Amino acid sequence: MLLLTGATGLVGSTLLRHLLTEGTEVRCLVRDPRRLGAQRVRVQIALGDLADPPSFRNAMRGVQTVVHLAAAVRDQPRGSIEELDGIATWRMVEAAERQGVERFVFFSALGASTHHRTRCLRAKAVAEKAVREASLRSTVFAPSIVYAPGDPWLTLLERLSLLPLMPVSGRGRALYQPIWAEDVADCVVAALRQPGGERHTRYELAGPETLSHNDMVRILLESSGRRRPLLNVPTPIVSRALRLAERMMGPRAPATWDEAELMEVSMTSPRGAADAERLGVSPQRMAAVLGSG
Repeated sequence: MLLLTGATGLVGSTLLRHLLTEGTEVRCLVRDPRRLGAQRVRVQIALGDLADPPSFRNAMRGVQTVVHLAAAVRDQPRGSIEELDGIATWRMVEAAERQGVERFVFFSALGASTHHRTRCLRAKAVAEKAVREASLRSTVFAPSIVYAPGDPWLTLLERLSLLPLMPVSGRGRALYQPIWAEDVADCVVAALRQPGGERHTRYELAGPETLSHNDMVRILLESSGRRRPLLNVPTPIVSRALRLAERMMGPRAPATWDEAELMEVSMTSPRGAADAERLGVSPQRMAAVLGSG
């Protein structure tokens, strides 16, 4: 039995489809089973979330492998980024150890550090440390930006592209090696198939090319058939505007500063796509996936 958290997210929903195709028996830790869509009848359901540690224990009964994808990139009513990404993972690892789980798979991020400028990547570093120091066998995936056609980030960019000028937060020079969610899911499935080896394994998942934020926006514009000049909005203006929107709209805000700030910092691996290729996956170029080249 495999326990999957974050099954309704971008990577989680893609991975769930791949696991079910493989015939894996999956249990999903979710707040609302309806968000699983048609897949909810093909999995076991464990009700709970990252803010409810007692639910971890119940969800892990009889589980051999935990794949922990659930995370927050903005504060939630039931917990801050630090609580949901950092502390909750530490508690989940403890629960896995107590329940006799054999393997813990965790999604961190490229560049995660306890000294990082962004709250999310600081919390990810704390969580990764907890996973690495656990007594059970662990696998950590640290991806660059993960995308898929129709995902929330690309959808927001498509809406912004309706404007006469395409706004881009900051100078748009931060570098990424974007990797398609389908390729990420293939990497995870390949790693799960591997027999026991090292107690702690870490893979850096990156696409085949290094692109700036501006480059990725241009690819999106080309795929949507729109020609728009880029308008690089100074970071202080973006920060103030998004913080004001969050105060006025709360959880309904289309974006928060914590989310926008992630597009101000580079997320690259010196190994490029080597770790994905080591797992037998050849990541696709972003332009090819979006149909713009």
